[in-house]
Amino acid sequence: MNQGYQKYKAFQPVPLSDRAWPQKRLRKAPIWCSVDLRDGNQALMNPMNLEEKLLFFRMLTRIGFREIEVGFPSASETEYEILRTLIEEDLIPESVTIQVLVQAREHLIRKTFEAIRGAKNVIVHFYNPTSTLQRKVVFESDMQGVIDIAVEGARLIRQLTEEETKKTGAKIRFEYSPESFSGTEMDNAVLICDRVLEELGAGPENKVILNLPNTVELCTPNTYADQIEYFCRHLDHLDSAIISLHPHNDRGTAVAAAELGLMAGGERVEGTLFGNGERTGNVDVMNLAMNLYSQGVDPELDFSNMNHIRKVYEDCTRMTVSPRHPYAGELVFTAFSGSHQDAINKGVSYMAKHPSPYWEVPYLPIDPSDLGRQYEPIIRINSQSGKGGAAFVMQQSFGYMLPKAMHPEFGALVKEACDRCSREISPAEVFELFKKEYLEITSPYHLLTYKIFEEDAGEGKVLVDFEGTIRHDHRTYRVFGKGNGPIDAFFSALKSIGLTGYEFVSYSEHAVSSGADSKAVSYIQLKWGERTLFGVGMDSNISIASIKGIICAINRNEKRKKAEGS
Repeated sequence: MNQGYQKYKAFQPVPLSDRAWPQKRLRKAPIWCSVDLRDGNQALMNPMNLEEKLLFFRMLTRIGFREIEVGFPSASETEYEILRTLIEEDLIPESVTIQVLVQAREHLIRKTFEAIRGAKNVIVHFYNPTSTLQRKVVFESDMQGVIDIAVEGARLIRQLTEEETKKTGAKIRFEYSPESFSGTEMDNAVLICDRVLEELGAGPENKVILNLPNTVELCTPNTYADQIEYFCRHLDHLDSAIISLHPHNDRGTAVAAAELGLMAGGERVEGTLFGNGERTGNVDVMNLAMNLYSQGVDPELDFSNMNHIRKVYEDCTRMTVSPRHPYAGELVFTAFSGSHQDAINKGVSYMAKHPSPYWEVPYLPIDPSDLGRQYEPIIRINSQSGKGGAAFVMQQSFGYMLPKAMHPEFGALVKEACDRCSREISPAEVFELFKKEYLEITSPYHLLTYKIFEEDAGEGKVLVDFEGTIRHDHRTYRVFGKGNGPIDAFFSALKSIGLTGYEFVSYSEHAVSSGADSKAVSYIQLKWGERTLFGVGMDSNISIASIKGIICAINRNEKRKKAEGS
């Protein structure tokens, strides 16, 4: 067995025996900050050009982001260019604060302040690595040396802010990140952040954002939450800080880490759409927001046009949203499993019959229409699909409400078709199968003419007479029948040409269109010996629709008998 796992160190738990966060609930949205244009963009194989960045920026503002990190202007001419374009062309809405990132190094800080000149609302986000590993391997420095870098950076930023504010009246706020927070000893993380707050002159009326990054996801989500709660408990100037989370997804649990981190004291989240970012990505803010939405919490971000958002994202980043991506993927509101399809079908029917302010459909945690998605693709048909799936497609896509007793028969026909072609079949193909099997079957018996009229049988009773012509085996027969209703009268007429052995079981009917061109569809269930069979008829007259349904059921059985040689 491979023993390579032995070279990795296990993470150490946080000494927090009385943690409070597990009892908390998320009841409101955090402050959201998109870092798509910086953290996300730097991770692309082909970074966005200026036009794409501007398109993406506009989309972020329409979604509702009010804090957007637009770049690292001191490190890249391209990122400097987009910042200047946004400012000089007045493309930043009044309600939006742009954020710029910079290392805690003097020449980079000064370049950043040149880049933001003229902006009205800015967050200057500075950082320096603080983790045990970075101090040992990269900087060969003790903790005091790292603290000195952060404090000196804070001192210069405060000075340049005061100068810029006097000149232009710009509103400049501060954000500090102890990079690789989750790999830093918690007491050291608290110490450096308290010193930065003091140097920046933070106070309850002048709060500084303290961003606590899971720069590389090193531990389980509950441990990250413990780190956040421990930090908040021990920070001397907590009332002067906004606690921000910046999880990455190296262990695949960034969304969980963010949610638990919010429960533990986080107030703000930095992330990207669909989780784009270095290595396995940043936390997915769309996923987080829609998780809140699904729990009845207003996320304060608008994803009601998810398909458009996904398209802009894919066009600008040249990345692809997975078909199974939560909420946004092509297949996330799709059921192939027969039992799932049946439960969804019943859930939708139940909601139609029992109005409720709450969404209650099995296997669909939210209503797809809330994201601008359609019902048609919720149930898709392949060889794994069940009887309820085909019926759901017929109802949702085409308005045919097949009776429950008919579901197994039609479902088996659809399953057989999937097996023959060894692939998923579309709703249009399902409907073509339905038409061929039920609506277009006109032999061996074909009803040519018909007339139905009522006669008074006395004592308040009415009898129905049926007259018509039926073609069978190239011969035409005139038929007559009398009964208590149109169906009974028609069965009586069939006996006049020796067509017996069929027993009527049940029927149901409904309209399939509205207005002057409305037609009725009738579903007829018959028995022939031990065999149960169905027929479907359509006509503007419901009585004739039922008679056509009987002929359909008989024709289907007669063809089957012939194929069986009986």
